[in-house]
Amino acid sequence: MNTFTDHNNPGLNSGDRIGDYCIKRVVELKEISSFFYELEHTPTGARHVHISNDDKENTFSVAFKTVPSDSTGVAHILEHTALCGSEKFPVRDPFFSMLKRSLSTFMNAFTASDWTMYPFSTQNKKDFYNLMDVYLDAAFFPNLNMLNFKQEGHRLELDGEELVYKGVVYNEMKGAMSSPDQVLGRSLLNALYPSTTYRHNSGGEPAVIPTLTHEQLTAFHKQHYHPSNSFFYTYGNLPLKDHLSFIHDKILKKFERIDPKTDVPSQPRWDRAKVVSYPYPLGPNEDPVKKYQVCVAWLLADIKDTFEVLVISLLEHILLGNSGSPLRKALIDSELGTALSDGTGFDADNRDTYFVCGLKDVEESAAEKIEKIIFDELKNLADKGIDPKLIASAIHQVEFHHKEITNTPYPYGIKLLLFFSGSWFHGGDPVRILRFDDDFKHLNEELAKGPFFENRIKTCFLNNPHRVLFKLTPDQLMEQKENERVRTELEHIKSGLSPAELQKIKQDAEALAKLQESGEDLSKLPTLEIEDIPPSVHIVKETDLKLESGDSEAGEATSNFQFPISIYQQPTSGIFYFDSAAGAGGLRKEMLPLVPFFCYAFSKVGTARRDYIEMARLIDAYTGGVGLSVHARNNFGETRDCLPFIGFTGKCLVRNLDKMFDIMQELLYEFNFSDLTRLKSLLLQYRAGLESMIVHNGHGLAISLASRNFSVTRALSETWNGVHQLQTIKKITTDLTDDKLKAFSDDLMSIGKSLFIGNNFKVAMVGEQGALYDAMPLTSKLLADSRQQTSGMGFLPPAITLGDQIPREGWSTSSAVSFVAQAFETVRMDHEDSPVLSVISKMLRSLFLHREIREKGGAYGGFSMYNPEDGLFCFGSYRDPHIVSTLNVYDNAGDFIKSGNYDSEDVKEAILQVCSEIDKPDPPGPAARKAFYRKIISLSDEAREHFKKQLLTLTRDRVIKVAERYFDSSRKQAVAVISSEEKLKAANEKMADNPLKLYRI
Repeated sequence: MNTFTDHNNPGLNSGDRIGDYCIKRVVELKEISSFFYELEHTPTGARHVHISNDDKENTFSVAFKTVPSDSTGVAHILEHTALCGSEKFPVRDPFFSMLKRSLSTFMNAFTASDWTMYPFSTQNKKDFYNLMDVYLDAAFFPNLNMLNFKQEGHRLELDGEELVYKGVVYNEMKGAMSSPDQVLGRSLLNALYPSTTYRHNSGGEPAVIPTLTHEQLTAFHKQHYHPSNSFFYTYGNLPLKDHLSFIHDKILKKFERIDPKTDVPSQPRWDRAKVVSYPYPLGPNEDPVKKYQVCVAWLLADIKDTFEVLVISLLEHILLGNSGSPLRKALIDSELGTALSDGTGFDADNRDTYFVCGLKDVEESAAEKIEKIIFDELKNLADKGIDPKLIASAIHQVEFHHKEITNTPYPYGIKLLLFFSGSWFHGGDPVRILRFDDDFKHLNEELAKGPFFENRIKTCFLNNPHRVLFKLTPDQLMEQKENERVRTELEHIKSGLSPAELQKIKQDAEALAKLQESGEDLSKLPTLEIEDIPPSVHIVKETDLKLESGDSEAGEATSNFQFPISIYQQPTSGIFYFDSAAGAGGLRKEMLPLVPFFCYAFSKVGTARRDYIEMARLIDAYTGGVGLSVHARNNFGETRDCLPFIGFTGKCLVRNLDKMFDIMQELLYEFNFSDLTRLKSLLLQYRAGLESMIVHNGHGLAISLASRNFSVTRALSETWNGVHQLQTIKKITTDLTDDKLKAFSDDLMSIGKSLFIGNNFKVAMVGEQGALYDAMPLTSKLLADSRQQTSGMGFLPPAITLGDQIPREGWSTSSAVSFVAQAFETVRMDHEDSPVLSVISKMLRSLFLHREIREKGGAYGGFSMYNPEDGLFCFGSYRDPHIVSTLNVYDNAGDFIKSGNYDSEDVKEAILQVCSEIDKPDPPGPAARKAFYRKIISLSDEAREHFKKQLLTLTRDRVIKVAERYFDSSRKQAVAVISSEEKLKAANEKMADNPLKLYRI
């Protein structure tokens, strides 16, 4: 008799039928308090996995194996085009329209090397089925018309007399292939999988994208987006039967089974290793000598072999997992490069998994040396053995991260799907991945027999001929050559066009512009109403933890304790979280730019008692992470000033409480930056990380640059997180002598001594009741060990003087696309206009900027953001082919929002978007941390609730009045653009009367 007790789906058992579905398996997942259902739709062969639990944040996804046979980007362009209207919802952009009509906590679509996925999450049942209806129709019955293909994929247009390429995906991939890590990742697949689909760039090579035809796109959809090639996934507390009935009635009953022919074969293995080299674009002003990347990459196990995948995941952690890991240490200690190469680690997303390790910022001649270091270290480990503590630590890390529930970067239901989907799509068993106890039991049996991991090093690496020595080579002429190639190609195309064909290009451009400008009836799309939004906000209350009479030790510890502790009793699945904040406002002005690196290096540099290797291994063996982070916030209390603080956090399994507090105690009171060799290594790694973020986060960095002179908080944020942080580190790392390092080490020690004193701490504990009782005396002891007493003098504004100029700047870097930002001041959250400004930011993005910057301009994204904490309103664009026209769009945004050329439904949709962000759920640990940080900056739950209630009463007339108040030409507008030097100079020629002041990143 079945003993399952899934109260969401009572009475469902293996072998049962639900309409045309057969339940193949029902499995209890005790580790995550869930039930797993695996089903097949018999007539079509559609697969369905459902995970049932008490989570109100329900998730849906439909995915398809998409197996490109070229680098035209057909799968990627199809993903975009499928979301441009469908049979039931024939509107121009139902995906972006539903972002406005929903309370979704996540909506997106992904294209990987061999699959495409359409997932969403929401806490609202009505919303769930609204979104599923739109997603299903978009995937299976899209309107793949020619104009949408031209907009999202590629098209020819006339710019004056010149022919140019345009298209959202075309520009997105131009931006992506400007980034060394993207080039390396795509090139590695090309090198390792020369015989399978992975050799192609599924996102699309900019040089190849224009060869894709509309006919090829529609044929690809017909073959790949079919139920017989589909993988459905649902998660949460809604009943499974309702999901199945909905999917069957809307989609599956209209199809019959086919053979989609999308199986991906295993890559035939080589009998000898290869050496390969691929170029990437480097700016003409950068020194190319140490801008190479070198790595060794091996093809490994079949993704369906869950035991081997687990073993190699553990090997990855043993070899590379922390700064004390032997292979990582050997590479970094060589000083041949600054950091591990892009792509380093184990990748288990493809049919055949692979492993990469190497170094970045190296000289070309270092390739063979790096290869020798890697093989020497692997051979040494295989011959002499691996420290058992490294193995235990790796197993602990896997256990911890399986147990911890997080929503970063995706909701938990989507994270679970991504955890097993790669294997599932290729015929693997999701349950084996979700219930890893059997594989761990097998592992322990193998470990008992002898040198298990040592033997795996031999088979996976030393004796595996399917590997490449890979070199990524900087090419300072690459962008210029590509621009010239495109120019020549377009001239050749134009020379072969008849007058009628040129006229057709003009007519297509006019038709697309007309389509983009046209109003449309969105009433066909489902929507939520204001009444569907709860007026409350999620509140995480502190717990009044009453110590029982038997807890004499805890009581004694707290009676002498001068630090108030915020206690949050939360269901954290056996994990304890320690959160604290040290005020940073008392630091000397010259020390402030060094604080982010201080935080980065703090737990990586060792202590007075242990070197960094011992410390790294100790942290991994007993915690889920211990470290520092910087926070530049605004106070909502009486002073309303900038409130900078350093977060000191740790998390562990409850059984390791004592060990974690011992580690934190040692870090806090015995920190030591005297190992200059280690300090230099960390500086170079930190710099490499900052440099790699430029192209990935160009929009955020541009906004930070534009915003920095509006407030002390924004100035500090730029100092800590922006381009100026990179410039600080570049200056420090230029000509790093021992004397310079010693002085820097002294500065870091000074920062620590200023921060970690007396009651310059605010403290929180998060966990289940037993853990909180056990942690109370440990927390008391940790902070009672302070040698000095202050009055929390670090929780005050920093010693920063604002610049007197409102920026209008261009910052050059190696990029084929631009990131354009504009910012101006408004009012903060406690002002009556604040909720309206939040709504205006959403309206401008969805009603104006999306059309002007993405659809017309071809940028990947255009957006507006209002920050109620400091009152700054910002515009930004991402992977943008334009600069001047985008700035003109920003200038026209005010006219649009003041015009009232929108209706009450548009206002309602913007309110839904803001409320969706407010109501986005967090797992117990992060939710409590956010509550603790709100307490630090004096942002009350009453203020948050008042803000939301004001939102729900907004009218169109109120929006227009507030828009007239803040969107006027006399308001100071700051501008910052990150792009190539060539593009910035060209933009300045067009803006000769008001040019950008140019800088180099």
